[in-house]
Amino acid sequence: MSRAFVFPGQGAQVIGMGKALADAYPASKAVFEEVDDALGQKLSTLIWEGEQDELTLTANAQPALMATSIAALRALEAEGYAVTDAAYVAGHSLGEYSALCAAGSLSLADTARLLRVRGDAMQSAVPVGVGAMAAILGLDFEAASKVAGEAAQGEVCQAANDNDPSQVVISGDKAAVERATVLAKEAGAKRAVMLPVSAPFHCALMQPAADAMDAALAGVEIKAPVVPLVANVRAEAVSDPALIRELLVEQVTGSVRWRESVAWMAGQGVDEIWEIGAGKALSGMIRRIAKEVTCRAVGTPEDIAALKG
Repeated sequence: MSRAFVFPGQGAQVIGMGKALADAYPASKAVFEEVDDALGQKLSTLIWEGEQDELTLTANAQPALMATSIAALRALEAEGYAVTDAAYVAGHSLGEYSALCAAGSLSLADTARLLRVRGDAMQSAVPVGVGAMAAILGLDFEAASKVAGEAAQGEVCQAANDNDPSQVVISGDKAAVERATVLAKEAGAKRAVMLPVSAPFHCALMQPAADAMDAALAGVEIKAPVVPLVANVRAEAVSDPALIRELLVEQVTGSVRWRESVAWMAGQGVDEIWEIGAGKALSGMIRRIAKEVTCRAVGTPEDIAALKG
């Protein structure tokens, strides 16, 4: 059996996530404490007792989801599982940082600080209301990209997330994205839904955020991961620290090639994928991409207990 560990992105956040892990495992509790220290903020209090609206702010959601993922990983390690049991790690958008932290490429404190910078930079790159994102259901990546291109009309509109064979997220200027939702339905999409996001992620409008990440990453040590990373913008495994640094910058404006990443891992013989952290969104996508791959969500002590059968 060949296994991969994958880590969720924004949208999975929920008040209370990781609390049961922190209560059950000292190593998990220590993760939240270290992230709090790194950020100079009681992020754990917000995660466990705060308001959903505040947790959902990009600058909070990104380090919070990473902390929850690494807390789940520490709990797994306490039960005798290790990241080196996996053939690959991967993460969806911000989850790529969780994956790199899990694989020892980035320190936990650096990962938390980088994600705070990333969240702030992505939020401030485009004034609120100028950009938008929409989920196109029932068109493949090629068809959704064509629709986005036709809708652009001199503005930015591009396919941002290739999530699975029937779900593509587009991103760009609000008017262009709205045009794309109309064109998508005309092209045969089952649904085209504007998403409740605060900024248009993974498109050219995010260039100021990419520049901010280039500067932030320049001052951070990146080691070779102990398990290869299947990178969002390459959809194949990488291990070279210099290349990882480049790809993390490119990822801010580039497409998240999740469908291809999962298909690539399946093609390398991966037949079991564990989703480490909050929610089960990636597991749903994986089942639609590679039906032969078994998925497990690992985000609670109960999930970990179930692994032991």
